[in-house]
Amino acid sequence: MIVVEIITIGDELLIGQVVDTNSAWMAVELNKVGLDVRYKTTIGDNEKDILDALEKAFSRASIVLVTGGIGPTKDDITKKTLCKYFNTQLVFDEKTLKTIEEVIGRLHRTMNELTRFQAYVPENCTVIQNKMGTAPVTWFEKNGKILVSMPGVPYEMKWAMQKEIIPRLQKAFPTSGFIQHQAYWVKNYSESMLALHLEVFENELPQSIKLAYLPTSGLVRLRLTGKGANEAILNQRMKMQRDKLFALLSGNIVSEEDNALENVLDKILRDKKLTLSVAESCTGGKLASLFTVIPGCSEYFKGGVVSYSNEAKIRILDVNATDIDKYGAVSQPVVEQMVLGAQHIFQTDCAIAVSGVAGPGGGTPEKPVGTVWIAVVYKGKYRSLKFHFSQNRESNILRACNCGMTMLLEMLQPFLCMNFGGEDT
Repeated sequence: MIVVEIITIGDELLIGQVVDTNSAWMAVELNKVGLDVRYKTTIGDNEKDILDALEKAFSRASIVLVTGGIGPTKDDITKKTLCKYFNTQLVFDEKTLKTIEEVIGRLHRTMNELTRFQAYVPENCTVIQNKMGTAPVTWFEKNGKILVSMPGVPYEMKWAMQKEIIPRLQKAFPTSGFIQHQAYWVKNYSESMLALHLEVFENELPQSIKLAYLPTSGLVRLRLTGKGANEAILNQRMKMQRDKLFALLSGNIVSEEDNALENVLDKILRDKKLTLSVAESCTGGKLASLFTVIPGCSEYFKGGVVSYSNEAKIRILDVNATDIDKYGAVSQPVVEQMVLGAQHIFQTDCAIAVSGVAGPGGGTPEKPVGTVWIAVVYKGKYRSLKFHFSQNRESNILRACNCGMTMLLEMLQPFLCMNFGGEDT
């Protein structure tokens, strides 16, 4: 396998001001074409640290992909540091200047001295014109290995990777092997319990297949990764392990999509041409926001109600005031009326409703912090479940969202979901 290392540069990454999403996206795309990312390194805007990282990367990887630190400001030192590493100098490139002028013109901006400086590039590199920004992409070769420096701006990096870099890397390093991933969302297990349950399965895996546990709020995402020189044999081996997992987990696999649950539901709702609405109390709009960040979700997501107060539940969702007085806002009758109210208001095929005690305060002996009722409805059928989560507010909100989406998935694809860990009523 060809070994790839990704280096992300920027002080903002180290202090947590900006989250590194570049390397995760790059790794996914590279794996699709059989390029194996073995190392990721994050460093600040410091010449010595950059030089040390480059030296180490070239000692263990055939392909080094660098993002960040090539803008027009003084703290963007990557380009100058690359010149020092490759023993070259910056030279003015007319073609790059023309590209910069085109980009600036398209954005209705004015060229200035700092922007013009972007047209200076290392003399002994191959310049890849950046059609999305002012910082050019530079490609270096050394002892049969390749380094590519790209902007840290995500949409510029993605354009360069998809349009230029990955196709060039495939030509330079024809892959001799295949990489395949299979993902499984699993409910009703903690990470440790699942690991114990699958201990024999994991020990019996062939050396070419690895199992990873990726816990999230209330669920665990299992990932099988297989590598092999023969695609047909690899497919056969992966199918065999998939069949074993389904037998061992007996209905606790929610989905086989390697995506967040909201993206899994997004696909199903679009494919089935179904509509969705939500009614939220303790999750405070978090559930709706998971869908509304997905481009084009208006195709199926019709709206939501954040009925945080009892008055909102009564006036907007038509929840019976007597039931709130008798059973409390966190109860089966109330959450069932909430989900039916949302479905009625927005005239949707499906709806999810959540009401609970997120914490850290507000709990009682009968309904301690972490008590959550969730209801889902799909056309004429509905279901409600009671959950007992943790003392942590943020965790409770995320777990409630995940459990609500899981319950709806259960109704939409019952062949996968056969049982659930809440108190069924």
